Amino acid sequence: MTVRVLGVDPGLTRCGVGIIDLAQGRAATLVEVGVIRTPPDLALERRLLIIGEQLDAIMNEFSPSAVALERVFAQHNLRTVMGTAQVSGVVLLAAARRGLAVGLHTPSEVKAAVTGYGSADKKQVAAMVARILRLDAPPEPADAADALALALCHAWRGIPSGIGGATSTTPAQQAWRAAERSGRKSEAAPRLDT
Repeated sequence: MTVRVLGVDPGLTRCGVGIIDLAQGRAATLVEVGVIRTPPDLALERRLLIIGEQLDAIMNEFSPSAVALERVFAQHNLRTVMGTAQVSGVVLLAAARRGLAVGLHTPSEVKAAVTGYGSADKKQVAAMVARILRLDAPPEPADAADALALALCHAWRGIPSGIGGATSTTPAQQAWRAAERSGRKSEAAPRLDT
């Protein structure tokens, strides 16, 4: 059985998309790769609309069975984090409309899955993506290679052998979810006024 995974590296100016097919035995094949671009001078809602429409077209054309998305994490640049989070919401909505499970993966989790080293640089990730998918050269720009790396990570780590809607979780995902639950519990705890 072959599984088709859409990887999305969310970005407002450049949103990387990569689609792979995974056959039994972990052999992956490139289906499609590219970048959705939006002009920085366009209104935010128009940029999100463009990304949403192009994601819909990609999902309609290639019919992925799962979606892999980079987990948004805090960075120093708030504008970048906000744009990434907004695009992630568009991706989540597009997947939910199709009943697709979405795997959220941290950058270090993706690097470790593809290169064996969680602190690998972008060049190392791109080189391994090219090697794994038997490409002549790494996909460009880096957003496209990152999207394929996300798809590979999810295909190898996030999809059980039975495929379908539910996904298994990696130890890194389990630790992340435990930290999220712990954070929610402390936020929900009653506060005493002094």
